[in-house]
Amino acid sequence: MTVIVLVAAAPGLRGHLTRWLVEVQAGVFVGTPSRRIRDRLWTVLSDRIGDGQVVMVEPAGNEQGWAVRTAGKQRWAPVDFDGLMLVARQRR
Repeated sequence: MTVIVLVAAAPGLRGHLTRWLVEVQAGVFVGTPSRRIRDRLWTVLSDRIGDGQVVMVEPAGNEQGWAVRTAGKQRWAPVDFDGLMLVARQRR
């Protein structure tokens, strides 16, 4: 399952995501797109996010079973800590 969270994103991005995923709450999208679709969605999101933030949690072949992608300003950054994926906020 793939989860995408948009914060302060343009309405056009939300509309684009509804073609492939279900919006379960404002800015939170869930679905099971293929790897190819996820990669294409990520290209569009990371190019058009502007001053907003986007987080994608997707299936992966690691111990946790998932991976994180982030883009935008003031974003949370995934950090590998001895094989455990943690998320850290950048210092100002």
